Amino acid sequence: MIASPPLNLLIDGPCDGTWNMALDEALLEEAAEHQRCFWRFYQWQHPTLSLGYFQLAEQRTEHTPSARCPMVRRLTGGGAILHDVELTYSLVVPASHSLAQQREHLYHTVHQSLIDTLAAEWHTTADLCPAKATSPTQAEPFLCFQRRAPGDVLIDGAKIAGSAQRRRQGAILQHGSVLLETSPRAPELPGIGELTGRKIHPDALRDAWLALLRQRLAERWEPAQMADSTRLRAGELTFGKYAAESWTRWRNRPPKTPARASDR
Repeated sequence: MIASPPLNLLIDGPCDGTWNMALDEALLEEAAEHQRCFWRFYQWQHPTLSLGYFQLAEQRTEHTPSARCPMVRRLTGGGAILHDVELTYSLVVPASHSLAQQREHLYHTVHQSLIDTLAAEWHTTADLCPAKATSPTQAEPFLCFQRRAPGDVLIDGAKIAGSAQRRRQGAILQHGSVLLETSPRAPELPGIGELTGRKIHPDALRDAWLALLRQRLAERWEPAQMADSTRLRAGELTFGKYAAESWTRWRNRPPKTPARASDR
């Protein structure tokens, strides 16, 4: 039996929103081309609004508190997220990898490990959102954390974590956010701190969660440094795509992903 490639662990400090999204896409390309796997923890340099892939940029006028925040469009769908006091992760694996074979199983494994970490380390009870009995009959809220989807992580009915996936180019990207505290830029959303009275530092959650993820994903893990080629590609995507108004504000069809320098 051929062993699966190890999960390369990347831990980043707070970064600009355009870089965060560009690096996730650069890792997605590397996974497809070189059959590499990545788990990345990261945070945000400034409170940033990320639009879901299909959302209209004009919809941001629906949310006044985040009006002055920088805005970026994600590669994944869903509602807008105000990234501020949170821990964000991304998981990137080739399409042939066992982790990529069952979409719902991957959601469940990651989210259940978060629930069990909160219970073991902070005596906090969280649950998975059950499957919906019926489809929604009205438009969903603008903000992702005001929506509910099967597998979201809830505390007393309030969503504190969710994930989204994108499959393309022979690989899968899953990324998600854990809402630790309420942001002044999204005051309507309670975080773990407001719901439980427990203040959790992002680094503390990262370390505790990672210990359980190593067991649940049943994979080999290796600390990793970002390759120069990946950093270069992320830079191309930052300035050629994610920082461009043509990407952030597209209405019908998004522009094509910029070609690699080596392809020009």
